[in-house]
Amino acid sequence: MKIAIIGAGAMGGAVAEGLLKSHVVKPSDVVVANPHDDKLKRFAEMGASITTDNKAAAEGADLVAIVVKPWLVEQVVREIKPVFNPRKQLLANMAASIKSSQIIEWMESKELALFQIIPNIAIAERASMTLIVPVGASAGQTHAVKEVFDDLGETLITDEAHLGAGTTLASCGIAYAMRYVRAASEGGVELGFKADLAKDIVLQTLKGAVALLQANGNHPEAEIDKVTTPGGLTIRGLNEMEHAGFTSAVIRGLKAAL
Repeated sequence: MKIAIIGAGAMGGAVAEGLLKSHVVKPSDVVVANPHDDKLKRFAEMGASITTDNKAAAEGADLVAIVVKPWLVEQVVREIKPVFNPRKQLLANMAASIKSSQIIEWMESKELALFQIIPNIAIAERASMTLIVPVGASAGQTHAVKEVFDDLGETLITDEAHLGAGTTLASCGIAYAMRYVRAASEGGVELGFKADLAKDIVLQTLKGAVALLQANGNHPEAEIDKVTTPGGLTIRGLNEMEHAGFTSAVIRGLKAAL
């Protein structure tokens, strides 16, 4: 599959980087477009084609992914429309809050096979949680797109009604996870560890928590119960966090980003 990435900012760059490390897409089949070529050089060094012309990138690609800020999506869609063939090409929008109906209106095509795709920046390391919403796409087209993103982490096929919730859990959520890492690392410094060592301890601890939950499928509280000895240190720490509103703060943060 030949893939065009339009936009080489933080997310577009992460998507391009992940694709260039992919096991199912060849670097020579990836083209990255950006108006300023200073962001493109590293992708050329990784084997991608690069261009400052969005239409040149879109023409001939099997999948055209628009990965720009939401307020630029309409401009990009209208720019590539003259060279985009909806009978042969697939379109992916990776900008949050842009409805599929808007893109269909801008593209002016009832034949459009559109995918609303929300990854997170861990896609650069092929470790994203990516939500995919097919709109007007066949089962075969959906399978082809999912196969690409399955190689870049985990995917979930969902509907547009759940895309906002998925965005705050997975795309915004990675920032929330990193904020916990920062907070715990700073706590580790106060407890006496050097900053880098504290961060390494926190990262491996989180990695272990994820591995346990993925391996056994348990509810997190079931694993917490295993390490909360009556009258012990862990339950004291957990209760102090709850007194400060830990769970409530997480839920409120997720809802605020919806």
